[in-house]
Amino acid sequence: MLERWADIGLPDAWLVAGAIAQTVWNAKSGLPPEHGIRDMDIVYFDDTDLSAEAEAAEEARIRTLFSDIPVKADVKNEARVHLWYESRFGTAIPPYKSAEDAIATFPTTATAIGVRPGEGGLEVTAPFGLADLCAMAVRPNKAQVSADIYAAKVARWRELWPALDIRPWNG
Repeated sequence: MLERWADIGLPDAWLVAGAIAQTVWNAKSGLPPEHGIRDMDIVYFDDTDLSAEAEAAEEARIRTLFSDIPVKADVKNEARVHLWYESRFGTAIPPYKSAEDAIATFPTTATAIGVRPGEGGLEVTAPFGLADLCAMAVRPNKAQVSADIYAAKVARWRELWPALDIRPWNG
């Protein structure tokens, strides 16, 4: 997939979150690469068009582009998240300044990660580092996720990856 990254053609685009973390967990657990992965999250940052229609069109285009991959692409323009976040999660958030700014708010330290091809190889953004990801440790990132959302995520993950070291919300 990353070998075709240039075809995505979106500003400040990253492959993020579960597509990366769960691939690592599968490799470390001896599971098939696609085990438990619902989608491949691609985020980008385009503050010149905050419309839902533009985001949906990009997602449809990218789903077609990667239709040969056995999981669907979930594409989000992080520049527009503040427009819908409160209606979905009950809390207003300020607009993000970049895709990396958004990645730093992802629900866990292990899934707050993004990768993309760069000039010198693979570019990685991991605001909490890679230690938790590599150790299969899951800790909440309380920047904007609630305890309930964290609990729902880790309940699913515990079933799929029993070797995860899931830390409690207040731990």
